[in-house]
Amino acid sequence: MTADLHKRIVIVGGGTSGWMTAAALARFLESGWSVTLIESDEIGTIGVGEATIPMIRNFNQTLGIDEAAFMAATQGSYKLGIQFEGWGGFDQSYIHAFGLVGRGLGLLPFQHYWLRARAEGSAGPLCDYVLNAQAAAENRFAHVERRSDSPLPPMPYAYHFDAALYARFLRRFAEDRAVVRREGRIVEVLRHGESGDVSAVKLADGDMVEGDLFVDCSGFRSLLLGQTLGVGYQDWSAWLGCDRAVAVPSSRTDPLVPYTRSIAQRAGWRWRIPLQHRTGNGHVFCSAQMSEDEATAILLDGLDGEAQAEPRMIRFQSGRRDRFWDRNVVAIGLASGFIEPLESTAIHLVQTAISRLLDFLPNGPVADADRDSFNRLAVFEIEKIRDFVILHYAANGRHGEPFWDALRTMDVPEPLAQRIAMFRASGRIVREHDELFDVPGWVQVMIGQGIMPESWHPLADQLDSSQLGGFLETVKAAYARDVARMPNHSDYIARFCPAGAIDG
Repeated sequence: MTADLHKRIVIVGGGTSGWMTAAALARFLESGWSVTLIESDEIGTIGVGEATIPMIRNFNQTLGIDEAAFMAATQGSYKLGIQFEGWGGFDQSYIHAFGLVGRGLGLLPFQHYWLRARAEGSAGPLCDYVLNAQAAAENRFAHVERRSDSPLPPMPYAYHFDAALYARFLRRFAEDRAVVRREGRIVEVLRHGESGDVSAVKLADGDMVEGDLFVDCSGFRSLLLGQTLGVGYQDWSAWLGCDRAVAVPSSRTDPLVPYTRSIAQRAGWRWRIPLQHRTGNGHVFCSAQMSEDEATAILLDGLDGEAQAEPRMIRFQSGRRDRFWDRNVVAIGLASGFIEPLESTAIHLVQTAISRLLDFLPNGPVADADRDSFNRLAVFEIEKIRDFVILHYAANGRHGEPFWDALRTMDVPEPLAQRIAMFRASGRIVREHDELFDVPGWVQVMIGQGIMPESWHPLADQLDSSQLGGFLETVKAAYARDVARMPNHSDYIARFCPAGAIDG
């Protein structure tokens, strides 16, 4: 028995998920492990996921990546949240901003005081009391550091970046740390006769790549988990009816805003993601309600700048695999499941899957208990995210359009129905375990799309009206002063992380 038995990891597929996995394994695995990544230049990657949420910063920091270098290499810009246009109504707009909503007082979160003040006619829009929302509205950004005793909240942020450039950046990182890249198209997957585990993959040139643990990053094909091991797929199209996306980059236009835009359309929605060198655009839609030609025309007609490539059509089905880890195969990214990019969670799901893989990394044959725990955690996470995305559709205010009318009256998953009912009744949100979206996110989307609570917590009545008004005004004014000190987003990028010419 050799010392390296069970320590050969093979990653099938590159792109963002493959190279994020390779980079993390290279960073944390000691000598004795081998990591090989197989990708083929003949097989394209999806490559449209250019918006993230704040946890991506933890991933980069854990790898020891310098933020300015990363931003410059990926033509990145900063992201303070997502602006939703036309979701709660045709002419309505709101922002789901990162960070706290207002400021808690005593035992209560801010929304209870805001709800009471709104009923009394003394509250402004909810976004007036969200630091990131104020900064986004003013097109300002800065790295904010607070003293521990500061009354002001942190200003969490994420990134917009070119996904292909990010994969290239991580490839260099991983290869510098002994990850081996094999170019080639896989033509056969071999399995052990007794265990049924995957033992090797055969490339088109005849070479065999053997491994002990295989990571499936093959995208929608799910070559190992789905095709080879036959793990089934749960279809969520009854709740998430969009099944197509057409994407195209366009020339950069100013201002370079620090937020993603999600713009509701007749049978779906468009995204707009600003980068330093271009703008990422896409149209997610339901093919039963709209043809691909019409969806493409709507996308092109809505561009702010000149198209820089031919539009690319992507077909998908929202859902997840029955299991994310089966036998000796772990699926990460699209190979494990897909939720449309409405809340920019795709790269986050890759990140958390990598973290779980490291947590459950086997020291020998994979134990059933470890696999089961991994799968239970993965299912909990993705289904909570699914429900948050469904909320946007179920709470829409676009009356008179068949696509949106059907979604507004559909039966949603029971946990989501209970959460909506509780918030509508009392303004309460209860976060379960470590689900991704916390109270501020749920509050902003529900109120932003017209789910207005009928009451608030009774402790919010303990302030008299003048105290309540003063509290809200203090929060709003403090955030406004803080934002006024911040530079313009584009100017900040030009000083901190300007991108040079893209290397070949």
